[in-house]
Amino acid sequence: MEVSKLDGVREYTDVVAPLLGRAPARHNLILGLLDVLARRPDSYEAYHLWAVRDDGRVVGAAMQTPPYGLALAEPIDDASLAPLAAAIVEAGVRLPGVVGGVAEADAFADAWVALVGGGTETVTRQGIYELTAVRDRGHADGEPRVAIADDVDLIADWNDAFMVEAVPEFRGDRESLERRIRSRLDDGHYWLWETDGRPVAMTGSSPAPPDGVRVGPVYTLPEARGHGYGTALVAHVSGAALERGNRACYLHTDLANATSNAMYQRIGYERVCDAVDLRFTAG
Repeated sequence: MEVSKLDGVREYTDVVAPLLGRAPARHNLILGLLDVLARRPDSYEAYHLWAVRDDGRVVGAAMQTPPYGLALAEPIDDASLAPLAAAIVEAGVRLPGVVGGVAEADAFADAWVALVGGGTETVTRQGIYELTAVRDRGHADGEPRVAIADDVDLIADWNDAFMVEAVPEFRGDRESLERRIRSRLDDGHYWLWETDGRPVAMTGSSPAPPDGVRVGPVYTLPEARGHGYGTALVAHVSGAALERGNRACYLHTDLANATSNAMYQRIGYERVCDAVDLRFTAG
């Protein structure tokens, strides 16, 4: 098998499109990242794009936007994972971790550890959900509004709070985060739920071409939880995305949070597969 590292985002997207298109919900993270890089290449300081071919056919794909882990596609041939890991090591890239469907992430992690040593630990076990119709729009006091430039600090604070709840040891790059938030605000892709004149919940949305939208993160102020604000906001944003002509909405959940998983299913999200976020540890 041949592993190649491509530099052009649009070229890479064309090369791996048949592979990613086999399971767009499973690959929504990669599809969304490629769209961001194509439209706004300064959203991340760097990126790495890999494809694995067998007799000319793409059978594996992965990408990384440092300092984040490798985003791994479901391979057509599991035998592509070991040469992919070897090529990344040979290129001098040291990955902090890998995220993807459970089977491929575990197999890649085994190949990686066999090459560089150390071990792995699970950051989160995730459910990947898809929605094609909103069943329940929820009931909450207040209304949604599109976020504006004056909301950047608030959204960044809530993004950080969301990440700290999900990954307590998380330390983000505030400057990079604010840059990405501003780029998404330009397209109207952050929403707030307001009640009594103040924001109490937020979510974002971003394209996952060719015909999907990624929803998240979803965050409600701790003191405002239990009133349905997050449910109503996600339902509104999901419905608006479908009304714009998108076929589906996707989101990732922490499977340890039974409340949020049940909430999304009430709205109309259906669990497509499980994924895992693994961190590589030193030996």
